[in-house]
Amino acid sequence: MEKDKGKNNKIPFDENNYTHNIHKQNERLLDRRGFMKTMVGAAGVFAVSTLPWGGLAAKELMGLGTKSHAKKKIVDIASLPIGEAAEFSYPSEHESALLIRLGENEYKAYQNACTHLKCPVFWSSEEEKMVCPCHHGYFDPKSGKPTAGPPRRPLPEIVIAVENDAVFATGVKRYEA
Repeated sequence: MEKDKGKNNKIPFDENNYTHNIHKQNERLLDRRGFMKTMVGAAGVFAVSTLPWGGLAAKELMGLGTKSHAKKKIVDIASLPIGEAAEFSYPSEHESALLIRLGENEYKAYQNACTHLKCPVFWSSEEEKMVCPCHHGYFDPKSGKPTAGPPRRPLPEIVIAVENDAVFATGVKRYEA
């Protein structure tokens, strides 16, 4: 009986064993619990830091923020025959756009960067379509919606107004799915 008692009271490993003496001389400064606290804290800081950007994105997607664009003269009506197009820059000087005269009093304007890979879109008066030559994308001139090729979204439409025998760009319509 005395023999068993002594056997059970012994430490099974040497006291210098790393796995059973983790606090000796600060051998492990970061244990599992400390690591998890650090990770949860870092995730919380990341989540809180993204809130302002999420708020801006939600405002834009819900249409709560309205952008105003300056009114810009595109072309005189007399200088644009029916079935022809005129290129212009709108809403900024670095964004190219296309105005198409479809009928006597029918005009449509779109930003002419293809919605697939931003290649320039051209008006083909022979085919009466807007054409993206990069990947053979075609767009309907009345709606701006793609009719063939890889593009899946319509071209952004520019709001136009006809005043004093001239066509003016007044804004950009919001994209609606």
